[in-house]
Formats: sequence, C-alpha cells, structure tokens
Amino acid sequence: MRKVTAFGSAGALVTATLIAGAVAAPTATAESRHGQNSHVSQARGAEIAAARAAKAGIDWQDCPADWGIAKPIQCGWVTVPLDYARPNGKKIKLAVDRIGNTGTKAERQGALVYNPGGPGGSGLRFPTRVTNKNPLWVNTSKAYDFVGFDPRGVGHSAPISCIDPQEFVKAPKMDPVPDSEADKRAQRKLAAEYAAGCAERSGEMLPHMTTPNTVRDLDVIRAALGEKKLNFLGVSYGTYIAAVYGTMYPTHVRRMIADSVVNPSREKIWYEANLDQDVAFEMRWKDWQDWVAKNDAAFHLGDTRAEVQEQWLKLRATAKKNPIGGVVGPAELIGFFQSAPYYDSSWVPVATVFSKYVAGDTQALVDAAAPDLTDTAGNIASENGNAVYTAVECTDAKWPTSWKKWDRDNSKLHKNYPFMTWANAWLNLPCATWPAKQQTPVNVKTGKGLPPVLIVQSTRDAATPYEGAVELHKRFKGSRLITEKDAGSHGVTGLTNPCVNERVDTYLLTGKVDAADVTCTPHATPKP
Repeated sequence: MRKVTAFGSAGALVTATLIAGAVAAPTATAESRHGQNSHVSQARGAEIAAARAAKAGIDWQDCPADWGIAKPIQCGWVTVPLDYARPNGKKIKLAVDRIGNTGTKAERQGALVYNPGGPGGSGLRFPTRVTNKNPLWVNTSKAYDFVGFDPRGVGHSAPISCIDPQEFVKAPKMDPVPDSEADKRAQRKLAAEYAAGCAERSGEMLPHMTTPNTVRDLDVIRAALGEKKLNFLGVSYGTYIAAVYGTMYPTHVRRMIADSVVNPSREKIWYEANLDQDVAFEMRWKDWQDWVAKNDAAFHLGDTRAEVQEQWLKLRATAKKNPIGGVVGPAELIGFFQSAPYYDSSWVPVATVFSKYVAGDTQALVDAAAPDLTDTAGNIASENGNAVYTAVECTDAKWPTSWKKWDRDNSKLHKNYPFMTWANAWLNLPCATWPAKQQTPVNVKTGKGLPPVLIVQSTRDAATPYEGAVELHKRFKGSRLITEKDAGSHGVTGLTNPCVNERVDTYLLTGKVDAADVTCTPHATPKP
C-alpha cells in the first residue's frame, strides 16, 4: 500500500496505500457455447484466457523508446479479457518486460514475476535490478528471468484516469486538516467530484479494477510465459496480490515471497486498513524525529523529538498562512515529508531539505515539495497511479457510505495520530460515493497444494503495519515469517540485511525455509 504524492483536486497530498500444471485448452465445443457476450463463471473465463495465452506466448521485442527501458531488457504484451465472465468480449493488453537469467541453461529455474505495490505501481523497472547489477539480486538472477508488468489500468496496460493530470498536480491544495465544518464540506465535495470523474473518464474499466482480476491477469501472464507454476515477489499491495493468488490458485504457486504485508483479513480490506495505517505512520514519524534529534549536529532542528516536532508545526503553520513559494502548503508538505516514515532511504534527504529551510533556504523545499508542471509525463503517471489506487481499493470492498462514520472515526484518530489521518481520509473518501459496484473481498486461506510462502516484515512499518504479516502467516499454513525487529522501512527485501537477504536467496534458489520463524536485527540506520 503506498501513499501517493498528490490527490487530485481533493486536497490530500498522499499516495495510496499501500497474488498444477499448464491449463488444458478448452474444447472447441466449449468455445462454441460461449458466444461473444455470453457469461461464463470468472474462473472458467480465466482458464480460457490462460489457455489462449499459453498457446500465443509473448512476442518479445526491444522496448518502445519512450518507455525508458534499455536493451537487453525486452518488452511484450499479454492479452486478457476486460471481464473474465465474458472471455470472448472486450480484451485489453498488459505490458510485460523481462531479462533472461544470467546463469547457464542448467541453472535456470524459470521466471520470477514482481509487483511493487500500490495499487497503481508499475513493475517494469524490476529487470533493471539485473542490468544495474544490484548486489542483492546477483544470485537470484542467475536462476531466474526477471519479469515485470503493468497491472490492468496502470501505465501501458489500458491506463485509467480520473482527472486531468495537470489539474491533479496543481498546488497548493487545501490543508487536509479541517478547521471547520465548511472545510469538511469542501473536501467531501472534491472527493465526490473525483469519484464522478473516474466514472466519466474510465467508467468501462471501473467494475473490473479489482484485486481478483489482477490475480487472474497474473495467472494468464504465467501461462503466456510458458510457466507451469508461478514464482512471485510481491511488495506492499503486491503482498495482497500474493495472498489472493495463493488462495485462488494454490496449485499454481512454486515460490512466493510477501514483503511488507497488507492485512488480508476481509474486515481490514480496505477501510480499516487505512485507519491502521494512520496509527503506524505516527509511530514511524516519531522514529524519524528521534533520529533527527540524535543527529542535531548535522541538521540543527533540535536535540529532542519535541523540538523537532515544534519546528514541523511551525513550518506547517507558515505554509498554511502563506504557501511557501506560492505553491507549498500543508498538503504539499505532507506529500513530501511522508516519504521519511515510508522509507529509511528518505531520512537524510528529507531532514536535509528541512534543515536548509530552517536555515533560510526556502528554494530547496519548493524544489522538493512543489509539483513540476513541465513534467507532463510524470504528472500523467502520478494521476494514473492515484486513479488505479482509488479504483482498486474502492471496487475491491464495500466502504462506509455514512459521512458520520468517516467523520467520527477520523476525528477521533486525529487527536492522537495527526500526521496522516485527515490526508488519508480525503484520499480514500471517493470510495464513499463510488460509482461502480463494490465487491466482497476474497477470504484469504490455505488452498490444497500451496507450498511454503516466505513472509518478510519489519515491526515498525508505517504503510503496512506488522499485524498484517502475522495475519497472513496465520492464514497460510506452512508459511515462514522473517521479522526485522525494531526497523520500519517499507520493502525489506530491497535493503541490505544479510539475515534477510541470505534467507530470501536460499528460498528462491532451493525452496527451503527455516524450521521455525526467524527474527533479524535491524538493517543499518542511515547516517547523515
């Protein structure tokens, strides 16, 4: 689950929070019974689509120049039904890319498919871990082709949109923290308009923008790759894809890693999960402030957490009164500063910009936090990511429609967890007036034939609180949980921590997991 850096016109500057052998081809008689628009079960439609994909394969070519993915990585397309209940109806194409394994033919174990999260994240950068010679992935890349894809609605895969991208990034937006009932009414209006914009610009796609459909797409990609079983690495929301895939296709799983886990409980998807996030973000925000205070010699922002918080509140009040550079108000500040509780790699850059601002350099903050209206491609990508985040979370599950409930829950949380609560509320509020039919989440559980799944999680993760990993571990029998204790960076498998890295390698290369769950000490804290 990732929070995004700008929420349309609705004023929250955050991004979204935070899946047995090859299928037999359907018989000709079965095909002929399914007319162009006749309904079949979605499971049957997915079987038909996978069989077609297995037959068609993927026509790998050099990637289009404007995708920014250089040779030797190759790109291709996989065709899937928009609606799996109508496998002969409208089709969409999913963008995929790959780089072959770096080892010998004998060392090759198939394709490793990746999803980085979102909903709304693109996985197409995954093969660059090989071309960039990322040391953490050298061993695994000997055995596996690295395969990325844009999920349905994302990037190059039938992208959806809810608002004009330039409007979406325009700043300054309203302060997410309301001062009055009038502020709340204005935000509610913006959220309802955003939901209506999604229907207007992407209405045909919305009912089909669900996690179960992304999971069916993933199984079709597996078939198109010629893989009998799936090897999958999912981070953040990608862990929910993993959870649902493991439930729907347990016999199609070979190796599966869930890193930084969305709580898969039906009760948590998605309204409660976002409330839990608000609490966890406050905890991690304080961790960052403690670190800044400890490094006061470098940043001069105060040598206690209280002093650093005082500087933050002062900055926030200044930006509220007069947006910095005319464009950075409280919403834009949250959009920038939230990356510190998200990722340890942002601790130094965020503290450095903050420090410069306090020392009198406002330009560094404007450069970091304000939108760049000349970056039209980046703005299109940001708007698309937010549209997919909203569409998937709103369509996956039933959301409260009573404003009283939203107001009561968020007002109460804000008292103790003010950093993200209201920003997150406005980001998700389009779900209260969502124009597409809302589904019931899959009941995640161990299906017959599911092999051991490796779960990796830090205890102080803000975007996907630790309880999510515990819940998935409980639901997937035979799974193993690696806990990175007293750490909180989101996405553990991408960090240098030998206790984690060696176990990830061992699992992907041999399928072996430890006899019991493992607790690792934290990775190194950033140094100023």
